[in-house]
Amino acid sequence: MHNVTLNNGVQMPILGFGVYQIPDGETQAAVESALATGYRHLDTAASYGNEEAVGAAIKASGIAREDLFVTTKLWIQHAPTGSVEEDTRRSFDNSLNRLGLDYLDLYLIHQPLGDYYGEWRALQKLNKAGLARAIGVSNFHPDRLVDLIDHNEIVPAVNQIETHPFHQRAADQALMIERGVQIESWGPFAEGKNGLFTNPLLGAIGAAHGKSVAQVVLRWLTQRGVVVIPKSVKAERMAQNMDVFDFTLTEEQMATIATLDAGTSQFFDHRDPAMVSWLGGRRYN
Repeated sequence: MHNVTLNNGVQMPILGFGVYQIPDGETQAAVESALATGYRHLDTAASYGNEEAVGAAIKASGIAREDLFVTTKLWIQHAPTGSVEEDTRRSFDNSLNRLGLDYLDLYLIHQPLGDYYGEWRALQKLNKAGLARAIGVSNFHPDRLVDLIDHNEIVPAVNQIETHPFHQRAADQALMIERGVQIESWGPFAEGKNGLFTNPLLGAIGAAHGKSVAQVVLRWLTQRGVVVIPKSVKAERMAQNMDVFDFTLTEEQMATIATLDAGTSQFFDHRDPAMVSWLGGRRYN
């Protein structure tokens, strides 16, 4: 597996396995299958409700802890009369206990909402204590990312954002490279929106390499240096998603894919007031 080097020297596999929207009852089997296929990078979150199942799969696999890269995420903390930093540490401990681990490889602030400055102060302490080897954020637009960087000691190692052929985030990635932040894609297949899997441009590129559209998308992302965490519950697709390092897209093919960029989210806007209120109202332990 190819790795990227984060801004603190930690090695992160460029391709991992995500468990978003996998039901809790199916997660352990899916993760066990992914690990058996060869995945060593796992991505979950407190809000997904399946951390415990991920941990059970890790334990059942017998794979040495140091051979795995495990990410989970902190949901928006609500402590109007208490300490956000204390709540953050409590949430971290809960996630770690559910996963059955002694440390995380990457811990992310899931949303750029609430008192994420207080949360970041707590994450910095976790990082310095060795409990989170790297810390980062998710869904941060450039303005909030830069603001967080400019007013804190530790630069986020990762920003996990929606990135796929219809929302390519090239300018965001350029800024992150300048600031030393690794871009990571969620939703690499845009959940099939806009007919991604039957797109004629992607299909033609795939045919030229003897690869599927999904493989072309994953190669396009990894060739750009984007970390990616595709999800599947089918073993054959897990294997197919890993089989993307034996071909290279040409400059012309990369330019062709660039023409698909619509420049907008295919899901929702984190700057939409209604969405901000909806996300902020959700509660997770």
